Amino acid sequence: MKNHSLWKNVDEYFEAKLLPDDKILNQTLDNNQAAGLPQIDVAPLQGKLLYLLTKMKSARQVLEIGTLGGYSSIWFAKAVTQNGKVISLEANQSHAEVARQNIENAGFKQTVQVLVGNALDTLPTLENAGESFDVIFIDADKQNNPKYLEWALRLANEGALLIADNVVRNGEVIDQKSEDERIQGLREFVNMLENEERIESTAIQTVGSKDYDGFVIGIVK
Repeated sequence: MKNHSLWKNVDEYFEAKLLPDDKILNQTLDNNQAAGLPQIDVAPLQGKLLYLLTKMKSARQVLEIGTLGGYSSIWFAKAVTQNGKVISLEANQSHAEVARQNIENAGFKQTVQVLVGNALDTLPTLENAGESFDVIFIDADKQNNPKYLEWALRLANEGALLIADNVVRNGEVIDQKSEDERIQGLREFVNMLENEERIESTAIQTVGSKDYDGFVIGIVK
C-alpha cells in the first residue's frame, strides 16, 4: 500500500517515545526471523496494547490460541498478576520449540506453558482440567475462529476479556463472495458475535508496520 512507509514511520515514532528498549523482546523477534518463522508476530505497539489490557484486567490466567515464536506470550507473561499463568496453544512443533526457548530466555519458563497440537484438540483438555481464563487471545488459523469463539465462551471467567487479531485483513473481511476460507471464517465469527448475547464486542481497524488490519475486543458477560 502506498501509505505503508508513512504508517511504519509513525509506528517507529511512537515506539521510540512509548516503548522502553527491551533487549529480550527485540531478541525474540530476531530469533523468530532467524528460525524462519513467518513474520506475523504482533507489532511492538500492539504487544504493548495486549500488555496494558491484561494489566487493566488484573488478569491471573491468560489463554493464547496461536503461539508462533512466543513474542505476544512474553507480553502477556509480563502483565499477569503475581503467580499468574499463560497457556499458549501452538499447532507447529518447531514453532513451539522456538517459542519455548524465547520464553525461557525471557525468564518466564514457569509462567508460560506452551501446549503443542491442534488447538481444537487441546482446548477440551483445558476444560477437562477445570481451567478458566481472564483474558483470551485468538490469533491462529482464521477459518477456525468460529470454533475458537465457542471454546472461548466455555473457558471464560465472568467478565473475561476476548481479543481476536487480524480480523480486517486489508479490508477483505467485507467481501461476502470471497473464496478465501480465512475470510469466510472471520465473517462467520463476526456473525456469531452479532448474535451472541453472552459477549459485548467491538472492532478496531489498525494501520502501521503490519499494514492494514484490526482487532475485535469483547467482554464476556
